[in-house]
Amino acid sequence: MNNNVIDAVEKTYQTLNCTGAALIFYQNNDLKIEKYWGNHSAKGNSRAIQADTKFHLASCRKSYIAYAVAYALHKDFLRSLDDEILQYLPYSQQLEVYKGTTIRHLVTHSHGLNDSSEAVIREFDAGTSWAYRGINVEIISQIIQHTTKRTIADILQKEVFSPLGFKETNWYNTFDETFVEVIGKDTNPHWSASQIIDGSKMNMYASAREFAKWGLVHLNEGNHDGRQLFDPEIIRIATKIQSPQYSNQDLPENGIFWFVKGTQASKSEIGEAVPNGAYQILGYTTVTLLVIPSEKIVAVRMFNSYGNPKGYDYLRDVKDFGNVIVQCLK
Repeated sequence: MNNNVIDAVEKTYQTLNCTGAALIFYQNNDLKIEKYWGNHSAKGNSRAIQADTKFHLASCRKSYIAYAVAYALHKDFLRSLDDEILQYLPYSQQLEVYKGTTIRHLVTHSHGLNDSSEAVIREFDAGTSWAYRGINVEIISQIIQHTTKRTIADILQKEVFSPLGFKETNWYNTFDETFVEVIGKDTNPHWSASQIIDGSKMNMYASAREFAKWGLVHLNEGNHDGRQLFDPEIIRIATKIQSPQYSNQDLPENGIFWFVKGTQASKSEIGEAVPNGAYQILGYTTVTLLVIPSEKIVAVRMFNSYGNPKGYDYLRDVKDFGNVIVQCLK
């Protein structure tokens, strides 16, 4: 099994425009694979990828934002996923176009909003379709800060990172030799660096080993090394299907930002062979965290790419990452 999973990640590593990669694989809470490839950058004498290497998470940061949202729901700062977002935004941030949009719509990518160069526009009626747009993170960050009087980064630091002893996961605006260079960011129009470290922006990094432990604490419903660090209900809220009922059954299914496997929806980002109940988060750096509760599996792959080379099928590749893991179990 190990060789097939390693080969699959190495194939992706060789395909992407990147200089380094990592793979961490747990089953039954036992570490089965820990492997690193390459270097932090293409520069001569660049540091080798290793256990403390911090990779850029891109949209995988939404798994941490998901915790903050689930925490706010569990602590009654937010009453319901089906509350309209206008109830929770300060007056200065309320827009007419937001009407009819709920918290559920924001966290399942079914909100229909998009931030154009001039104004926020509506692409479709909330709850009727699915589109991956960054504006939902901006709005939910405003809501979390307004309702809890805490930033997302503060919630994660005090409720998660400190109890878990995490030292290699956070939002950063200063960097040392343990951070990878993100290959391709300088020529990609979607790249956006930020000095803001309140948890609302894309400048989040983590080591592969801590990202895998983040998956393990989800698998174990808040338990870590025999200690119950937070209420299991927070994990359940984040990782069960929360999507509205779509007329198009092929649209992806989401928990709170997490992709969740409930059916064989063709646009799902989780592999066809992966059993129902699995959940996954992935980012534009091709970083992926997959949790398969029924098989007690946590798998992480990390790369220092940004964007996809010509001819690379991102959706097919991330599905096959899960498929090869499950097929190796048979």
